[in-house]
Formats: sequence, structure tokens, C-alpha cells
Amino acid sequence: MNNVFSYIIVMALVTYLIRALPLTLIRKEIKSSFVKSFLHYVPYATLAAMTFPAILHATDYVLSSVIGFVVALVLALNKKSLLTVAGAACAVAFVVEIFLH
Repeated sequence: MNNVFSYIIVMALVTYLIRALPLTLIRKEIKSSFVKSFLHYVPYATLAAMTFPAILHATDYVLSSVIGFVVALVLALNKKSLLTVAGAACAVAFVVEIFLH
């Protein structure tokens, strides 16, 4: 049980340092357009890196997950609402999963 608390403390320190160090080290405005654009896309890349593996392992078969993801991608690129995209992706993955059993 002691090990769990030490893991939580280390995780909290790392999380705090990641958020606090840029605030303390960078005092002036960033003028480089490359650095600005890089920092602009970091949250999106991080979210994608955390979400995509979960999408592939959300169902029993990877094929149904991939088909649901493709449906979600097509709907999102066609500017459909988040509720429509999520609902359609879940429904398609569910139907494909039924046919694969």
C-alpha cells in the first residue's frame, strides 16, 4: 500500500512540474511562429495519442472499432455535431460487432 502512495506523489509532482516549469522559465512573449504553431497543436496531438489506442480496443474485435472510427471520421469531416458523430460511431460499431459474433 505504501508503494501506491509513492506512485501518486511522484505522478502529482511530475504533473505539477510540467505545468509550472513553462510559467517560471518563459517570462517573455514567444515570437517564433514555428514554436507558437507547435505549442498550438500539442493539446490536439496529446488527445489523439491518448484516444486512438482506446478506440481500437473499445470492442471485442478491432475491425468493428476501425469501422466505427472511419464512420466517426467521415461524419466529423462533414461537420456533423459531436452527438451525431459519437452516436453513429457507437451504433455502427455495435452493429458490426453483432455480425462478427
